[in-house]
Amino acid sequence: MSRRRPRRRTRRGNRAVPLAIVVAGAVVAAILGVVLLGALTAYAVVSSWLEDLPDYESPEVFDVAQATRIYSADGKLLAKLYLENRTVVPISAISTDLADAIVAVEDERFYEHDGVDYMGIARAAVTNFTTGTTVEGASTITQQYVDNTILRDERTDRTLKYKVREAFLATKLEEYKLEEFDGDRIEAKRSILELYLNTVYLGEGAYGAQAAAKTFFSKNADQLTLPESALLAGLAQAPSRLNPFANPDGAVERRAHVLDRMLAKGAITQAEHDEATDAPLELKRSKDPEQGIYRAHYFVAHVKKLLQQEYSQALVFQGGLTIYTTLDTGLQADAEKVTKNHLGSRGDPDCALVAIDPRDGAIKAMVGGENYSKNKFNLATQGRRQPGSSFKTFVLVTALEDGMPPHRYVDSSSPAVIPSNPPWIVSNSEGRGRGMITMESATRSSVNTVFARLIWDLNTDEASGAERVGETAHRMGISSDMPPYPSIALGSQNVTPLEMASAYGTLATNGVHYPAMAITKVVGPDGDVVFEAEPDGERVLEPEIAYAATSILKGVISGGTGRRANIGRPAAGKTGTSQNYRDAWFVGYTPQLVTSVWVGYYETETAMRNVHGARGFGGTLAAPIWADFMKRALAGEPVLDFEKQDKPEYKWRDEWVPKIAVPKLVGLSLGEAEKLVSESGFKLSVKKVYDEAKEGTVIGQDPKAGSKVSQGTTLTLKVSKGPKAPPPAPPPAPEPEPEPTSTPSP
Repeated sequence: MSRRRPRRRTRRGNRAVPLAIVVAGAVVAAILGVVLLGALTAYAVVSSWLEDLPDYESPEVFDVAQATRIYSADGKLLAKLYLENRTVVPISAISTDLADAIVAVEDERFYEHDGVDYMGIARAAVTNFTTGTTVEGASTITQQYVDNTILRDERTDRTLKYKVREAFLATKLEEYKLEEFDGDRIEAKRSILELYLNTVYLGEGAYGAQAAAKTFFSKNADQLTLPESALLAGLAQAPSRLNPFANPDGAVERRAHVLDRMLAKGAITQAEHDEATDAPLELKRSKDPEQGIYRAHYFVAHVKKLLQQEYSQALVFQGGLTIYTTLDTGLQADAEKVTKNHLGSRGDPDCALVAIDPRDGAIKAMVGGENYSKNKFNLATQGRRQPGSSFKTFVLVTALEDGMPPHRYVDSSSPAVIPSNPPWIVSNSEGRGRGMITMESATRSSVNTVFARLIWDLNTDEASGAERVGETAHRMGISSDMPPYPSIALGSQNVTPLEMASAYGTLATNGVHYPAMAITKVVGPDGDVVFEAEPDGERVLEPEIAYAATSILKGVISGGTGRRANIGRPAAGKTGTSQNYRDAWFVGYTPQLVTSVWVGYYETETAMRNVHGARGFGGTLAAPIWADFMKRALAGEPVLDFEKQDKPEYKWRDEWVPKIAVPKLVGLSLGEAEKLVSESGFKLSVKKVYDEAKEGTVIGQDPKAGSKVSQGTTLTLKVSKGPKAPPPAPPPAPEPEPEPTSTPSP
């Protein structure tokens, strides 16, 4: 039997080894390929996560929201505007204990890591894995700052992508700060800690150390004690749950934990630890106005509106601006007190008051309602109501500009039928007229029919009288629309108290209009001036016209419908009452101050037939408020009169100055003569002389009765002072002394 040849195991064996290697190599290669591919994929994913990052190389992106502060002209804080209540302070103005406490409890390796604490991440991962819950986080102080600033809009979705972006930016911030401080690591870290301490939310609406110190302890951040610092540091973890006002036990327990961490880190001694742990919780809720409590609510609301019209919401409420305004808090207090004194009872009508310095347009006081917390509608700037007869001033000014002299006669009969389309029928409030009277007299007595006829007389081929009066009002400071209806002569179109004060101020300055101004300067958080007002008045009326109008309006107070506005110094103004007593106005001025007062029911427009026993005329409701405020506001101010503007070259148009007969005045008493002349347009010059006629009797006149002269001519009257008294009789001569009697000698 033959033997088979043995197999060649060696070769087969040689083949087997390479095959295993090939198989193993394939597996390894596959694994490596997956890892490499995974690494490349992971790199691509992470790279995509880091796209569209904010410009972290610009320092501004790490800025925090700061409150905007509004100050009065006399340096009082009126309000803070903020989305986050924060006062940024340097770290030198923050308690060292608070800084140490924050580091100990929030990021114990803060001074060692470069923005991300990898040891902390590992420890947190192990702890969370072994407990099965998330009991530890690993965000550093730098990461938390990034979270609160540059990534604030993304933090609602805290995914792995978000954490990667946060960690990346944290390292970039550390690099930026290290470069900023020329490699000084300690100073770079202190700078980041300062940013964090001004950013962290600690409850009760307080962001940052300063706001929190004020909120919980009514003190500055550099005045915090160790137990107070530990308490605030503990709030960062859960500011709502640990709020010491609501949960004092929880806050104290957390404080003890912070103190333990500070002791372990060597930031405090055992004795300091024990004393602070046993310290009572002594909170003091702040009543500081820096906590957003306003003064002059309606004025601040007006300033806010102006700011929002000019700047973005972010800048106004987060930009840390400092706003300087025109408000005088003393005058504001006077305005609020006066309006409350006059109309502070239940059921009383509403009141608005605006006071402006006409010399630059500065708003000095503003009352826009009784209670801002109940009603935020600003009657002073938003309350457009019919001005009634106070609008007649613009008709008067337009007539004067047209060449009509103050002493021009106008028919005052009632009713007046104005041939508009449809016809406009106007009656006087007293139901009758007084014949032909002067514009001056009609203004003093606020005669409706005269002003209805005046606005119609102002019609020209180029423009209607209503258009011309509306243009005058706009020039002087009224910004509301003025549809060209003749009825605007009697105040049919709505305006605001602010507009009326601004427009009347043009007369106070003899024709120069300064727009109403509330803000004088805006300063950015870095101290740069963003805006500074430069009041620039525009001459909109000739000085002679403005002075003539003022002279007439002075008569409204001295002897017209505004007698209750007499304040014992030169002043001019005009009453206003809208139809059915729904609005009562008085707008008046001195050279230093112009004030507009409106009274009415802003919601229901109820007729004011009985307000404290008075019917709702401007002269009975608004004028006394105006006078009370102006007396207080001008107390201590010099008594000034309006600068006379009577240039000889100024002349009235001849067609508006007809020749009229001089009445016979001889034989009348001076009082009778004055009354007869008062509404004729003549002026009087009185010369008193001794005469046999009764004292006070007119004994001569020039020009003579019946002479045809122009309106406005001065009549010179001779008035008797009575007969000249005879010289006193000389005193009787003294009687001679009797001769002494001599006795003869015996």
